[in-house]
Amino acid sequence: MSTVTMLNMAGQEAGTIELKDEIFGIEPNQNAVHAVIKNILANKRQGTQSAKTRSEVRGGGRKPFRQKGTGRHRQGSSTDPTQVGGGIVFAPKPRSYRYTVPKKLRRLAMLSMLSSKAQENELIVMDEISFEQPKTKEMVKMLENVKAGKKALIVTAEKDENVVKSAANIPGVRTALVGTMNVYEIINHNSLILTKDAVAKIEEVYA
Repeated sequence: MSTVTMLNMAGQEAGTIELKDEIFGIEPNQNAVHAVIKNILANKRQGTQSAKTRSEVRGGGRKPFRQKGTGRHRQGSSTDPTQVGGGIVFAPKPRSYRYTVPKKLRRLAMLSMLSSKAQENELIVMDEISFEQPKTKEMVKMLENVKAGKKALIVTAEKDENVVKSAANIPGVRTALVGTMNVYEIINHNSLILTKDAVAKIEEVYA
């Protein structure tokens, strides 16, 4: 186990916490991370693109010009893909890009990212994060105190509306629960901020 110093909201030391090596100390598997991120991005695609094929465009009921004597190529329909306003060859149609990856692969990718953040000193563990009321200014001050990067992901064990609303208007800062965080969000932020309770829940879920 590795020992990490916990911080309070003022950026001061608030004790230490031991992180399990099987969760925060493995050798990151970049292939697993790439596969899972690719899957997350594919599942986010709407797949609503659409264009009309030759059979769907309007027109085509009569021959656009006579067969001979015009000096032009012969053409039998204005819906032909070679004509202006004609159909599209192999036109894209609405489809789903969604697919699944094995549960073990998703788990390996998550452990790889948690370990990577710990090894690169981009993991910040806090004793607690709490606000009496939503205050963006207080959240900005806390992030400055703990020296978080411009883009920070704050993960808590339970949902706290005051924390969520305090971070909502800060560019580059997002909040998530242990059960909703994903590999893409972790890699897309400079700092990963975990509360003590969040660490305990992560170790419980991924043990």
